[in-house]
Amino acid sequence: MNDIMNASDIAFPNLGIYLRNIPKFFSIFGFKIALYSVFIGLGVISGLLMAVHTAKKEKADPDVVWDFFIYELVFSIIGARIYYVIFFWDSYKDNLIQIFNLRNGGLAIYGAVIAAFITLYVFCRIKKQHFLRFADICMPGLILGQAIGRWGNFTNREVFGEYTNKLLAMRLPIDSVRAWDISANIAAHIADGTNYIQVHPTFLYESLWNLAILCILILYRSHKKFDGEICLLYLGGYGLGRFWIEGIRTDQLYIMGTHIPVSQVLAAICVIASIAVDVAIRIRMKKKASAIDDNESK
Repeated sequence: MNDIMNASDIAFPNLGIYLRNIPKFFSIFGFKIALYSVFIGLGVISGLLMAVHTAKKEKADPDVVWDFFIYELVFSIIGARIYYVIFFWDSYKDNLIQIFNLRNGGLAIYGAVIAAFITLYVFCRIKKQHFLRFADICMPGLILGQAIGRWGNFTNREVFGEYTNKLLAMRLPIDSVRAWDISANIAAHIADGTNYIQVHPTFLYESLWNLAILCILILYRSHKKFDGEICLLYLGGYGLGRFWIEGIRTDQLYIMGTHIPVSQVLAAICVIASIAVDVAIRIRMKKKASAIDDNESK
């Protein structure tokens, strides 16, 4: 591996992979397009098509998914941006116009997820759809979109973790990343005569984790016991992965006035709440079934 990397190169030294000239942008008719936005777009489209496919499998009306998609797209972007700005306020408070500059990144997936759930609830109330059943239909598409969208962080050279020399370690030129994402631990491991950092590719960890969750959701779908169970499985599964991945990221967003990562706290809440709700519903279902059996036996 090279000791000096070009600004557009990315390497995985322990895998023997060296990628040259991975751009952040490309141009069409003179218009500059970020690869980040391309992957986000691919994730959105793939998630939509997955939700439509799931609706057909569940014998639900796929047109309802298409109708919901427009609202979900708009409000999820707004939610992702609001979440990021709130917990990274010091970078925006003196230059408020930058809040509307999405070309430099700054979208938080948990903000998008929260906004998507709120939008879905309101949409189902207005359209008289069963919220929990519709949520179950949308979850495989949501996690697929997240898995694909994470690769936008790869081309943006962001969402990486602390220093590592393990199998999947990733090298990025120092000039290609944001200065505040380089922790003291990472900086301490920059070897003399080199111009790169070596880090955990947490975007990759989360993408692979999300694909595993997607497989679980698809396989379990025909075995679910109640409407909303796939939704709970998504919340708990994604939260579990995000909890440990967030712990090694260097670009954490903190609860104001603390050094507590807000997304890690939210992930833990999702795991605990999803397990508690699932257990409570199963107990209630068991009691109800037992009461019915008792009545029938009288």
